[in-house]
Amino acid sequence: MAGLIERDKVSGQTTTGHEWNGIKELNTPVPRLLWAFLITATIFSVTWTVLMPSWPGINGYFRGLLGVDQRVAVTQSVEEAAVERESWTSRIDSEDFAAIQADDALMAIVRETGAALFGDNCAACHGTNARGTPGFPNLVAAPTMWGDDPETVAETIRVGINGTSPETRYAQMLAFGRDHMLERADIDAVVSYVETLSRPELAAGMDADTLAYGAEVFAANCAGCHGEDARGMTDTGAPNLTDQYWTYGGDRASIRQSVYHGRAGTMPSWEGRLSPTHIKLLTLYVLDLRAHEQ
Repeated sequence: MAGLIERDKVSGQTTTGHEWNGIKELNTPVPRLLWAFLITATIFSVTWTVLMPSWPGINGYFRGLLGVDQRVAVTQSVEEAAVERESWTSRIDSEDFAAIQADDALMAIVRETGAALFGDNCAACHGTNARGTPGFPNLVAAPTMWGDDPETVAETIRVGINGTSPETRYAQMLAFGRDHMLERADIDAVVSYVETLSRPELAAGMDADTLAYGAEVFAANCAGCHGEDARGMTDTGAPNLTDQYWTYGGDRASIRQSVYHGRAGTMPSWEGRLSPTHIKLLTLYVLDLRAHEQ
């Protein structure tokens, strides 16, 4: 009968009267919550478009009734940050290392800023924790090869090692085997001797005559750089061979590789890449890491 309202028995909704292959279309109304969301979103969009920068034009863009300009806001933030940094960078530049290290507030800034500088410039070689990677020394615990006073550390960062600066520090271990400076037997003997310097317990399993001869080879060829006691020399940048810290590895194969082929590690000359302030911050940061390790 025309005009009768039909309801779906399952949902209770009325039908539209349309039917496809036995499937009837329900006349389901749009949920009120959805209508509320759409209306709110529309009002917000129109309001935002009017108040804030939005539509592009021929000679620019609509700047909005509030006149908000993100470029101006960012520029202002950068200027404010520069003023804030100036308040402590001027002290970093003017005060000596000892005075800065004695100032807890300044050292808190050094630790925060220095960590970022180290991560951006040094961590790729020395590791994020500054404990070294194969071929690059441990800066936290190992003895420094050129000296650990602040001025020396800062100078090493500034000029680098085997770097491009005219004032760079030079450090190179000769290739005693490759360049035929020592015979194979001499190399084997001195390698055995060097092994026992950091691990004396190994001497019990080695031939005493070989170790004695290795000591003679060391005295004649290595002591000039590493020192007669093999504890390294800051004048030559030669490492201590008696401790547990090895840049290229302390196992027999690595030691033999060093003796046979030599070593010539490189550290960039950071002058020109980093400002004097940044170099000083890095120096203080590394020394602080070392101080907390002890």
